[in-house]
Amino acid sequence: MTTMTTAALPGSIWGAAHHADARRPRSVQTQLGASDTICQRRAGYILAGAERNNPYADKRAAILGTYIHRGLLEDARREYGWLVERVVANDLIRGHIDAVHLDAEAAARVPKRHRPLVLAEALTVEDVKTKSSRIWDRVLRFGPTAAEMRQVLLYALLLREVGFADLPGQRYLHRLGPLDVQRIRFRFVCRDTGEEHVQEFPFDLWLAEEARWWVERVLEAETPEELRRDHDGPGLSTVCDNCPFITACWPEVAPGAPAQTALVHDDADRADALDRYVRAHERWRAADAEKKKVRKMLDASPEGNYGRNHLGWTGGNDKDETDVPAMVGMFEDADLVVPMVPDAEAMVKILRRAGFVVPVRRAAAQTSRSIKVSVARKAA
Repeated sequence: MTTMTTAALPGSIWGAAHHADARRPRSVQTQLGASDTICQRRAGYILAGAERNNPYADKRAAILGTYIHRGLLEDARREYGWLVERVVANDLIRGHIDAVHLDAEAAARVPKRHRPLVLAEALTVEDVKTKSSRIWDRVLRFGPTAAEMRQVLLYALLLREVGFADLPGQRYLHRLGPLDVQRIRFRFVCRDTGEEHVQEFPFDLWLAEEARWWVERVLEAETPEELRRDHDGPGLSTVCDNCPFITACWPEVAPGAPAQTALVHDDADRADALDRYVRAHERWRAADAEKKKVRKMLDASPEGNYGRNHLGWTGGNDKDETDVPAMVGMFEDADLVVPMVPDAEAMVKILRRAGFVVPVRRAAAQTSRSIKVSVARKAA
């Protein structure tokens, strides 16, 4: 029998996950991918082959999302015959499409063993996104972000103009040539609850050309620093917090100072920042006043669906408090010294050390009542 000592075990299984993630093609690629269009400057660093260095990144949530994403697509391939993780590319960009749903005309030109079990009414490009419950309400309300929309439009545009890439394992698809993509679909999956939300849009050629223009502007830049930062920086944006080029994009500033101080160089920058601050504060003040008014308007309303929104309430519950007079009586019965000015916290500690149950009573006040507004819930 072989005995393994604990000294041979790694400190955390996440070390293995992070090392594996760092070796994935997307983590080392130097050609721009459709999923890299989240930020112009980040895309510029990829094309420039800049060093990837982010000692602050916490990629655990993203790695879990990758595991869920991969498992869902593989099961859909086996059970439904989906075409998953297929490569498209041209001279500008490449990408891996999560799923392509063929219509009857396209499926008829594919070998029978590769045909999907269910045909699409119209040829559709689908992207699966995993999200946390923290932003799930925003997903339900507003759907894909501009970057997510740009990514899928680029996939669809590549399929319409070039078709599938000529690669082993998908040459039968390459022989189909350009395909008439009519729809794009987003399938959002909540990592925490498993809830699923699907949104579908007609393919929009004008928006697709705008996405191509975005890529062309990045390719035209001589240096990444010519390109704009599309997010607010470390501490304000999770995209920046986990960007592999954070140290190149955000130069070091004085110890303890926010990274954004690097954006101010002279008095003109300070004047512009102050003007923006004043305008933003005025918008916030007006919005905050409106929220407070509407909150009071709804105070007597019961929970339930109202139009597109669900009204819920939290708090407003009875609250217990320590019963000081009862504790004084317990101290006297136990021959304990009662403080001249009862100190509730100290008396609680003494009673607990002595093995007594601390007496409590129902407080006159209740816990604060908070409004909770979410997307209207589906009828059971």
